Amino acid sequence: MRKTGIFYHPSFSRRSYLTQGTRLEDFPQAIEHLLKKGNVLMFESPPIKEEWILKVHTPELILGVRADHLCSTAWHSAGGVVLAGEKIWTGEITSAFAFIGAGGHHSGRDYFGGYCCFNDVVITITKLREIYGVKKFAILDTDAHHGDGTRDLVKDDPDVLHVCMCYSDYRSPDGTKIDVAVGGWFGWRGGDTSGKSPNEKYFEKVCSVFPGAVKEFEPDLIFWYFGFDTHQGDYGSLGLTGECYNNIARLMVDLSLDLTGGKLEVVLGGGSRADIARNVIPPIIEILADYRNE
Repeated sequence: MRKTGIFYHPSFSRRSYLTQGTRLEDFPQAIEHLLKKGNVLMFESPPIKEEWILKVHTPELILGVRADHLCSTAWHSAGGVVLAGEKIWTGEITSAFAFIGAGGHHSGRDYFGGYCCFNDVVITITKLREIYGVKKFAILDTDAHHGDGTRDLVKDDPDVLHVCMCYSDYRSPDGTKIDVAVGGWFGWRGGDTSGKSPNEKYFEKVCSVFPGAVKEFEPDLIFWYFGFDTHQGDYGSLGLTGECYNNIARLMVDLSLDLTGGKLEVVLGGGSRADIARNVIPPIIEILADYRNE
């Protein structure tokens, strides 16, 4: 039976770069029923060691993060994402959901912002490569905004597939860096007359690009950078609901099982409302734990 790990630190519910604490106020209570499952384990996210941060970021960026009181959870946030990747690769768990207090995908080598401090996913990739010899990684970013920091850090790396659901359409010459236009700050762009719901349109966009790209790429491990800021009523709303996120979660489990034996890490990204977090996060973890798990 596959095992799913949850990575969390109490500070994420008290302090957050995104909302200074409120969005995860209902956790871990909201997932207590999942922790009763025999195949769901919870781990406390440790602080990331500075030596690993320095392999991705400059010393000046670390000084800036230290000086920003809203980045107080950055060390445990990145540490949990890295630990999740390690436990997946070593076989202790198959998949993971990593909570964070400070995000990662807007953090580049020498800059940070947009509610992000350290680039958790790229630090994880770096450590898995150096310690375990893992080579190829795929990232699907469905946060409401472009993962510019991640893109800058991996743009010249042919062994990282980075697919970002964002504002414009782009495909690098080698096909490993892809942007898919889905919307922006003010919702869907253009005059859509299809009559389809935002959930249907968004999921179709994901399915039109990511499955084909990741199957051709054949990664060793897959990341899903999941932001619920795209939800109805949140700050990056595209009119989505949990139905869309659950469909993406099942798609990601399918792809990871078919390509990597199930090695999938879901990393929490943007989103500000506690009621949305309470409603949409537990079903995703349940899908990781139960869908196609025999």
